Amino acid sequence: MKVVFAGTPEFAAQALAALHAAGCEIVLVLTQPDRPAGRGLQLHASAVKQFALAHAIEVLQPLSLRMDSPDALRAEQARAAHARLLAIDYDVMVVAAYGLILPRSTLDIRPCINIHASLLPRWRGAAPIHRAIEEGDAHTGVTIMQMEEGLDTGAMLMVERITIAPTDTTASLHDTLAALGARMIVDALHQMEHGPLEAVPQPQDGVTYAAKVGKQEARLDFALSAQVLERKIRAFNPFPGAHAEVGGALIKIWGAEALAADSAAPPGQVLAADATHGIMVACGSGALRLTELQKPGGKRLAAAEFLKGFALDERCFD
Repeated sequence: MKVVFAGTPEFAAQALAALHAAGCEIVLVLTQPDRPAGRGLQLHASAVKQFALAHAIEVLQPLSLRMDSPDALRAEQARAAHARLLAIDYDVMVVAAYGLILPRSTLDIRPCINIHASLLPRWRGAAPIHRAIEEGDAHTGVTIMQMEEGLDTGAMLMVERITIAPTDTTASLHDTLAALGARMIVDALHQMEHGPLEAVPQPQDGVTYAAKVGKQEARLDFALSAQVLERKIRAFNPFPGAHAEVGGALIKIWGAEALAADSAAPPGQVLAADATHGIMVACGSGALRLTELQKPGGKRLAAAEFLKGFALDERCFD
């Protein structure tokens, strides 16, 4: 099949690579404009763009696809992208974590299907992996769906379910779901060559929205339960990285275990910080054993190594 692919991060790049390897003809890639990144804030191409350029695939990077945008530059780029889509021959547009809204004018050109990293209608929106872990979901998966103007509201074409492991972080679950989505989209297009896939409307019940994760969410409030905090630490690994302050120093916390033991100590109080007990911190209910930490300018370290260079005795996390 001839495919236009729209996507931006590594999750999408894996799907693009799988389609390319499966013999699909990728006639055009849409991806977000290069963004500043790193300490030097130099412009970096998206993972999707890097794959496309390495395989001599045409790339467009409009700021918007809305031709009615009040911003003149965005509208001009949208018109140019629309004209290019009308000019080329393709069978289907595949979308994965593109990050731009596809207007009706784009959706009406050819069939358009999306790879979404959740069991719709749960966790429509920008951060389904983060939110599934944060909320303690037992399962997640990938939904291949028809694109429409609503936010992840289209009919479902394929669904596969997986279990979220108690040790999964957003990083590990992302990789699992990216591989699953890549396999599923190849299967979906192969099936579409022989006829349309059955489209099942999403249920009206069970709709939740996965809001984009903000950096301010990563500050841990030890008045919460140990179980809630442990999930947040996994959900915010690798971005934005859960953290708390000790004596004015911002400490990132990359791993922790929730303990049932309660204490009369105030939330945030360090209960133990030694080789025998590890780093234990009082919470609103239960306690957290911190297993991997990082001080400012330092490396991520196991708790025992961290304690060799950062004393925590009698301190309190703010």
